[in-house]
Amino acid sequence: MTRFAIETHPLFEGVPHGFFGSAGGVHQFGFGGPGDPADVHALRAAAAEAIRAGGRLAAPHQVHSPDVVTVTEAWDDAAEGRPVADAVVTATPGIVLGIVTADCAPVLVADPQAGVVGAAHAGWRGAVEGVLENTIAAMEALGAQRTNIIAVLGPTIAQPSYEVDAPFRARFAVEDERFFASAPARDGIARWHFDLPGYGMARLAAAGIGKIADLGRDTFSHVARYHSHRRSTQAREADYGRQISMIACP
Repeated sequence: MTRFAIETHPLFEGVPHGFFGSAGGVHQFGFGGPGDPADVHALRAAAAEAIRAGGRLAAPHQVHSPDVVTVTEAWDDAAEGRPVADAVVTATPGIVLGIVTADCAPVLVADPQAGVVGAAHAGWRGAVEGVLENTIAAMEALGAQRTNIIAVLGPTIAQPSYEVDAPFRARFAVEDERFFASAPARDGIARWHFDLPGYGMARLAAAGIGKIADLGRDTFSHVARYHSHRRSTQAREADYGRQISMIACP
């Protein structure tokens, strides 16, 4: 039986969920990452089983979009052919929602009273374009109440690890300046550190979600625990791994 490094959050008491780490680099959950797709499929299925016995995984093909899929029946979890989206929601028991990340914010959401859950991949682009707000709206369409929704951000690149330049900063509104902190100039170019977890939490709060938490795990600096796209890029590695976050109806 596969042994996983799984973290949970007390806000989700009674809701099957988990944030899966790399287990020292052993576990790689993304079809776009290193390894045989058959092995990735088997690992993802075992992780879903750890969340909900007999559960079937529904994880989309992610493209940094604001798009959400409402899941009523799980699809074949294969490298090709999965729905293209960056968030999934369901009110169907037995389905385990999954989102893979490698620095972007995995956001799990639930209305335990309505029995509706969701999972979103919120990198900066998806968050700016509204993936979190769209996830909440899709949950409401299934009967969730915005005031009852709980949200937790999983392992995400932390602000001190996320250096950005002026063109990146220009993509954000003036009121978002608070999410940028000055960083030392490099090669004569101004730099900032961007607070992706803080930005995601602020979007959720502005959308009317009152119970929000951040797991507080930096994917970049926790080398033994998480995969990181930025860390792999800086190391000039050929590819990079992904962790997965999962949730199922209570």
